[in-house]
Amino acid sequence: MSSSSMRSFEYLESLPGTVFNRLYKQPSTALAIFRRMLPQLAKSFVMALLYMSRPLPVADLETWVCPGSRREQDTAVDLLERLQILKRTAEPTQPRSFALTNPFAASLRQALTGGGNHKSFGVPSNTQFQDQVTIPQLDDFARRQWEGVLGYMVGSTGIGLNDEGANLSPAVKVLLQYGGLILVRGRSVDITRDGFAFVLQEVNAQVWTILVLYLEKAEELNMDRVDVLSFLFMLGSLELGQGYSKANLTETQLQMLIDLGDFGIIYQHHPEPDSYYPTRLATTLTSDAGALRSATAGFDTALRSSTDDKGFVVIETNYRLYAYTSSPLQIAILSLFARLSTRYPNMVSGKLTRESVRRAINMGITGDQIIDFLYTHAHAQMRKSTATVLPPTVVDQIRLWQIEGERMKSTVGFLFKDFVSAAEYEGSCQYAKDIGVLEWKSDAKRMFFVTRHEGIAAYLKSQKEKRRGGG
Repeated sequence: MSSSSMRSFEYLESLPGTVFNRLYKQPSTALAIFRRMLPQLAKSFVMALLYMSRPLPVADLETWVCPGSRREQDTAVDLLERLQILKRTAEPTQPRSFALTNPFAASLRQALTGGGNHKSFGVPSNTQFQDQVTIPQLDDFARRQWEGVLGYMVGSTGIGLNDEGANLSPAVKVLLQYGGLILVRGRSVDITRDGFAFVLQEVNAQVWTILVLYLEKAEELNMDRVDVLSFLFMLGSLELGQGYSKANLTETQLQMLIDLGDFGIIYQHHPEPDSYYPTRLATTLTSDAGALRSATAGFDTALRSSTDDKGFVVIETNYRLYAYTSSPLQIAILSLFARLSTRYPNMVSGKLTRESVRRAINMGITGDQIIDFLYTHAHAQMRKSTATVLPPTVVDQIRLWQIEGERMKSTVGFLFKDFVSAAEYEGSCQYAKDIGVLEWKSDAKRMFFVTRHEGIAAYLKSQKEKRRGGG
């Protein structure tokens, strides 16, 4: 599961069953969750059960999976149950079975086969202004707005994002601060560790992060969560360049058009008050295609129909840094951890120093994040010259500078202990490791620490039921 899917999944998992029941009544929502949030094995289970008239026995489901892939099976089933797509049925005279929940199954069937008057995939607009908004215009608007948001976070608004830059509303700034992506001290705006990690993400993951924050904030404003979620999932199914009517939208969704426009996700043509246009940021929300790597490279790639995302950073063993870019946003990101000294029309130069790296670390940016940024954006010539891409001396020194002020790191999670047998402990611990939630373990004390407990609890429950049934 991608990072963007994980963030949205974690939010969905926290919702009560009544919200899922209303949410899955929209075919566009059922299709979006099926396409974007389910691994391949889970999708296979859903499609196999979708047109079955009766529940499928658990034993029959297990025959579909190779004996060596039972962990993947358990993970897929656990994910489907947590999203309330799959349910277990237990009749006194029947074996334990699986079935898809309704209305998810009915909505997904309708989304795949068509029909109905649900209008959950948007209503195209046929107004006379249709031809005035082109895809390049939508891309330019989305890029300007999104880079304006990132520029505000890293402080680049004073070095080039001015004349044609985005005008960020106070609501955007409040949302970034609410999400812990920036710290505002008077007129000073500082990016946080989470904010820098956000900047390094692919664009699709960045958009989902913002949308989850928007969902959390919307609850405080008493906006209907189902209306908000349904509209977001619908946006991913719309066509780029097509205008859509506002006539069937709720009051909550009409307000969302204004809010999402601030981020470049929705475009509204002023002479055309009855229509809106999804930008590329919206239409790729639930796409299976690879997400865009960065705002600038991503939109340029889309416009050129090219998949090249060339690096621009060259760094030498003496810590000298050369960046072949004219993007104010990229230059501002570099200035967070490097001392830039010279700027040319298409290049900047500077140096990694103890002071510049320590300043970034004091802001919450980690050494590994700096290294990841340099590696991701390394110039093609660096990738040809050395197997490690970045000079080992530079990588080691960045980590040493971080260690100088490193202290204890806390991790929020759950401790499992008091297992009845060694076999139960070892099986549970291995399962936690397989699904990627294990942080620490002690075989001697038969205890382990995990970041999430739902999957482990479900695993222990299933093992208990197997022992009770004698299997």
